[in-house]
Parts: sequence; C-alpha cells; structure tokens
Amino acid sequence: MSEDGKVNTGSRSGTDPRRGAATSPDAHPTVRGKEVPPSCSLTQTLDLVGERWMFLIMRQALAGARRFSEFKAGMRIASDVLTARLNVLVDGGVMLRRSYREPGQRTREDYHLTDAGRELALVLGALQQWGDRHMPSDLPALRFRTEAGLRVSVQFVDDDGAVITADDVRADHVV
Repeated sequence: MSEDGKVNTGSRSGTDPRRGAATSPDAHPTVRGKEVPPSCSLTQTLDLVGERWMFLIMRQALAGARRFSEFKAGMRIASDVLTARLNVLVDGGVMLRRSYREPGQRTREDYHLTDAGRELALVLGALQQWGDRHMPSDLPALRFRTEAGLRVSVQFVDDDGAVITADDVRADHVV
C-alpha cells in the first residue's frame, strides 16, 4: 500500500503488497497468486474482493470480528479457505494482521480493517440495501447505523450534495 493509502497495483516501480516483491514499471499485479493484466479500477477491485467469501469476511469484520475463531464461528467456511482469503485481504491492503497473546497461551494474530477496508462498508451497504429490496430474507442481516442508532442508506449524491435517484444516473465508459 502506498503512502496515500492506495493499493499498489504494480503499474509503477515499488512493492506490490499482494506479492511482497519488488515490481518494475511494466509488471502486472497478482491476485490470489495469478498475474492479472492492467485493467480498470472496478475490475481490479473485483479481482481483490469480488468473491463471495471476501464479502462475508468483510461483513464479519464490519460487525466486529477480529480473531480467526470469530470469523470461523460466524461463517461455514473451511479453515484453509478462511486463512487463504484473510491472507489476500491483508496482502491487498484491506486488513492488517496484528499479533496478540492471551496469558498462558501462544502468540496468535487477529485482523483489523484498514481505512480502505472500512470504506468497503459502502459497497456492502449498497449490496445489502439492494438485497433487502429485491431478495428479502427473514434471516438476520448486517444493518448500518449512525453512532446515534439511526439507519443509513447508500445513495448517489452529486457534486453539490443533492441526492440523485438511480433513474437519473448514467454510467459513461471513460476511455
């Protein structure tokens, strides 16, 4: 991760956190051990966190999970899969790994969201909001609230701060 908090995608010289190795100006980033060609930021983001388990791990982290056992207890996921996904999130700059030690126990590691990881709350909030509207479920879900307990929603907002409906938004492909 660069000093400005952005994940180094290997598009310039430096260190790629997903590989932990030096990169050259023409090096491609790696995600889950595979080299990926240069792509737009949306594609790069999906390469990093677009898999189902990643969103479920992020959901647990946003709800306060820190320790491996807490992530494991909150999901039906094999330990090796959880370990691999946590490693990708750490290497990608979404989470930090910190050591801790309980009295009389061995040193273990827990996981904390980085600023970039906390910003993914917007993405999970939007997905949750869409799911609540189009695929409602009676199962407990993550709810996003203010410190005062008021529910919040994800919306498009223009440069002047006005809320814009999805019908009034268009996506332009920028070349």
